[in-house]
Amino acid sequence: MEALIIQLVEALKGLSYLGIVLALTFEFVPAELVLPMAGYWVYEGDFILVGAILAGSIGGVLGPLTLYALGRYGGRPMVLKFGKYFLVTDNHINKSDRFFEKYGGGVAFFGRFVPGVRTAVSIPCGMAKMNIWKFIAYTYIAMLPITALYVYLGYKLGPQWSMAGEIMCQYANFILIPIALIVIWMLVRRKKLRLQ
Repeated sequence: MEALIIQLVEALKGLSYLGIVLALTFEFVPAELVLPMAGYWVYEGDFILVGAILAGSIGGVLGPLTLYALGRYGGRPMVLKFGKYFLVTDNHINKSDRFFEKYGGGVAFFGRFVPGVRTAVSIPCGMAKMNIWKFIAYTYIAMLPITALYVYLGYKLGPQWSMAGEIMCQYANFILIPIALIVIWMLVRRKKLRLQ
């Protein structure tokens, strides 16, 4: 299966940055595979780092938007029926529901950092009819640092780009939790400044 996905992503490379966006729009294509590969293309000189990160971040929002739409317009029955085509299981949906009940709209941001919730978190956001612009903003803010890390790792690893996922698994908490805390601090600070 992974070999087929790699072939698909390689074929999309011909579309330049749009190819990266499209590859990430399909939720069955793991970002953990696409983004380091895009970093490798930067290493080869086919792309620039900032462009690959931007394309990856945009694709990282469009993919979740498909699941958001599925939740918003189809509700739970449609999600249960068609979620499997997006690699979303009943267990993912239940975890995401509980996460959404606990954290509300902020789940569109925080959920991106939680394995097992990351992909399916868009569905309860859609079912709750969360404001779409807020959903997009939270998702983009969460996806940007994750995307940057994966693309940068692929770039630094060069021909060994496929090791990026393994490295991220080992160090994800040390890297992503501080990033999440910084973003939370910035959002809280901005809100306080608005109230003054």
